[in-house]
Amino acid sequence: MSLLASMTGFARSAGQAGATAWAWELRSVNGRGLDLRFRLPPGCDALEPGLREVATKALTRGNVTANLTIRQEAAGRLIVDQAALEQVLALATALAARIPGSAPPQAEALLALPGIVRAGGGEPAESDSTALHQALRAGFAEALAGLCAARAEEGLRMGQVLGALLEEIAALRDQAAMLASGQPEAQRARMIQTVTALLGEIPTPPAERIAQEVALLAARADVREELDRLESHIAAARALLAEGVKIGRRFDFLVQEFNREANTLCSKSASAGLTAVGLKLKAAIEQMREQVQNIE
Repeated sequence: MSLLASMTGFARSAGQAGATAWAWELRSVNGRGLDLRFRLPPGCDALEPGLREVATKALTRGNVTANLTIRQEAAGRLIVDQAALEQVLALATALAARIPGSAPPQAEALLALPGIVRAGGGEPAESDSTALHQALRAGFAEALAGLCAARAEEGLRMGQVLGALLEEIAALRDQAAMLASGQPEAQRARMIQTVTALLGEIPTPPAERIAQEVALLAARADVREELDRLESHIAAARALLAEGVKIGRRFDFLVQEFNREANTLCSKSASAGLTAVGLKLKAAIEQMREQVQNIE
C-alpha cells in the first residue's frame, strides 16, 4: 500500500455528552508548512493546546482548520420565572381593578407571556464540563484520524497519477535520445553547408577556423548530458514514490530540476521533431508539478 499522503482532506465527527451535542469538522489544503487554525466556541479555549499537540504529531504539512460547534439540547423540565410572574401578575391585577367589570388575570394567559416559562437547564455542573471536554478530545482524535485517512486515500490516487506521468516522461526521454543521437553530425553538416553558401565568392577563411566554429556549434547542440540527467531524475523520482513518507519538499525540488533539463533540451534542439518531444516533456513535467504541490 502506498504511504504517499496528500495535503487535501476533510473529516467530521459528532456526538453528545449529556445535554450538549457537538460536532468537529476538519479541513486541510495545501501549505508550505503546517498551519493549524482552531475555531472553538466560548468555554472551550482551554482545549486548544492539547489538541494542537495531538495534531502536530499526526500532520507535517498543510493549512488545517478545525471547527467545533456545540449545541445545548433543551431539557424536558419547564421552569417558571417566579420574579417575572409576580411582576406581571401585579400589573395585570392592578389593571383589572381599574377597569370595571374586568375578569381577574387568567393563569393560562400569564404563563403564555414571553419569559415567564423557560426550558430547564442553566450552567452545567463541573462534572458535566469535564465529561464534555473528554468527549470533545475523543471526538477530535476521531476526526483527525479520519482526516489522515482521507489524505492517505488521496495520496494513493496521486501516487498512481505520478507513476503514470513518470512512465510518460521516461518514454519521451527515450524518444528524445533517439532523435538526438545524430544531432551533432546533422548540425555540423548543416553549418558547413550554410557557411559555404554565405561565403560564395568572398575569400574563404581558413578551413581550420571554419572547422573550429562548426565543432563549437555542434557541441552546443549536444543534449546527451541533459538526457543523462533526465534519466537520473526519473530514477530519483521513482525512489521517492517508493519511499512515500513526507517527500513533498524533496519531490518539489526534483521537479524543478526536471523542468530545467527540459528547457535546455528545447533550447539546444536542432530539429522540429526533437523540439516537439521537448515540449511534450515540459507539458508532462508541468502536470507532475501540479500533483507534487499537494504532497505532504
